[in-house]
Amino acid sequence: MASLRLPARSLRSISSLPSTLRYPATRCQLRQFSSSATRNGASPITSKDPKTGEELPNMRTVKRPPVGELRAPVVNPTDKYASQAEQLHAYGQYLMTCLPKFIQQFSVWKDELCIYIAPQGVIPVFTFLKSHHAAQYTMIADITAVDYPTRQYRFEVVYNMLSVLYNSRLRVKTYADETSPVPSITSLYDGANWYEREVYDMFGVFFTDHPDLRRIMTDYGFDGHPLRKDFPLTGYTEVRWDEEKKRIVYEPLELTQAFRNFEGGTAAWEQVGPGTDRTPDSFKLPTPKPEEPAPEKK
Repeated sequence: MASLRLPARSLRSISSLPSTLRYPATRCQLRQFSSSATRNGASPITSKDPKTGEELPNMRTVKRPPVGELRAPVVNPTDKYASQAEQLHAYGQYLMTCLPKFIQQFSVWKDELCIYIAPQGVIPVFTFLKSHHAAQYTMIADITAVDYPTRQYRFEVVYNMLSVLYNSRLRVKTYADETSPVPSITSLYDGANWYEREVYDMFGVFFTDHPDLRRIMTDYGFDGHPLRKDFPLTGYTEVRWDEEKKRIVYEPLELTQAFRNFEGGTAAWEQVGPGTDRTPDSFKLPTPKPEEPAPEKK
């Protein structure tokens, strides 16, 4: 192995370091010199095995076996659910055979089975799902809805069921609109009471034979249903604390904005002109009066 000679400037800089840093700095200089020597065509520095003293091969120059043509693996996420999907397909066919009048169709995605029913079949279908020995869906996990404004029946009511006995989940879907209600299943599942109230509050879907169908999440006298697609994001009213009246007040929402020039290369939100102050007087707090000095104590 050829002897290495560090520059004098490097030696002086290393000698000025504390004793605890000299050794790492020397190794750093050797590493930098060895990489530069390799680039210049000199033989690279090889390390030795501390036990046997034999020189270890340089992994940069060791020949690697050919890897062949690289191909991306084709992974289908539904493959691992193939066995479950076959069983769910068979069970879906069984449900349609038992209730051909009410179940319109079913679908299987991975390990999830979903059946589609008409609103008139809600009570018969859920009675079967709860009481039949091959179903035993005795727990209602959730009731929600989805708004599709372009459909004839814009609301899709979704029931998520759980069978504790068979450790199985089932999704049931039906449809409704603003005027056609859905039968309530509170007579079968007590837990459906608040779920149906939430769907009514958020979407405006009516449930017939519900014992207490009223809003549950929004305030009394709330206008509209927040989760509908045609409901504005800002709402219609705002709630705030009125300092003068010393109470919470409801006011119509007013969002105003000064004229903005979108032409001429200016920034989109650069204000043009002084604008107009449209802050309501109820938002403007009066200027506090100066406090009177306290009388001096004698």
